[in-house]
Amino acid sequence: MSTNNLDNFKNTGDYNQSLDRGLQVIQAFSQNNKALTISDVSKITGLSRPTARRILLTLEYLGFAEASNGLFTLTARTLSLGYAYLSSNNTWSIAHPFMRDFVEKTGESCSISILDGTNIIYVARISTKRIMSINLDVGSKLPAYATSMGHVLLANLSPEELETYMNNLDFEKFTDKTIHNKQELLQTLQDVREQNWGGVDQQLEEGLRSIAVPIRNASGKVFAAMNCSAHAGRISKEVLRDEFLPLLQESVEKISQAMAATNNSQYV
Repeated sequence: MSTNNLDNFKNTGDYNQSLDRGLQVIQAFSQNNKALTISDVSKITGLSRPTARRILLTLEYLGFAEASNGLFTLTARTLSLGYAYLSSNNTWSIAHPFMRDFVEKTGESCSISILDGTNIIYVARISTKRIMSINLDVGSKLPAYATSMGHVLLANLSPEELETYMNNLDFEKFTDKTIHNKQELLQTLQDVREQNWGGVDQQLEEGLRSIAVPIRNASGKVFAAMNCSAHAGRISKEVLRDEFLPLLQESVEKISQAMAATNNSQYV
């Protein structure tokens, strides 16, 4: 939903502000923010302290959070929210056999993600070895502007959607190679759009490079991206582009065909 449509929806009787705020509080927790005070949550979400307090206490009462010495953490029960999505959507289970085949051929990790605000969120992953300082799994989020899958997904946004993304973006320089301004990012996205694939070399973390391609539905609309990530000391950019990219494109084509065969409205 575009920003304009979202703003219009908020003015209707169908909009539930309490649910909106509750989800904002849950999403305030992350890999880097595992335990938060009421003030922390208020600052991250922009909600008032009394509102943040009521929501946190409600989440605690419902079993989705717990508190100790003024610090709140999410409980394992929040996994049920993500599991509800995964169990009701067989998209990613369809992709798994093709991802495994790719991993067996290359020996490198493979992931699928979708765009979530200014981040990408992992919805499927098959890992061969840990090559990042953080442990990635389904549900993990990374900044879209510093990842190959993010570049692919951003390059296929409408002009309006891309403008909204840019307006909400705060650049953080993770390495010396990280894209750190809008003009550089826009040029990169134009290149990705023209070549129909994206690659990053140590933009998110030193020693990590990856390549990604879009996953399209039967109408040609990009709704996800799939990548191959590898250690820079082991796999060169040339190997990624010349050897792994064709295999990645072949895998994605098979995934798109398998998804279309399910006759699910998301893929047609």
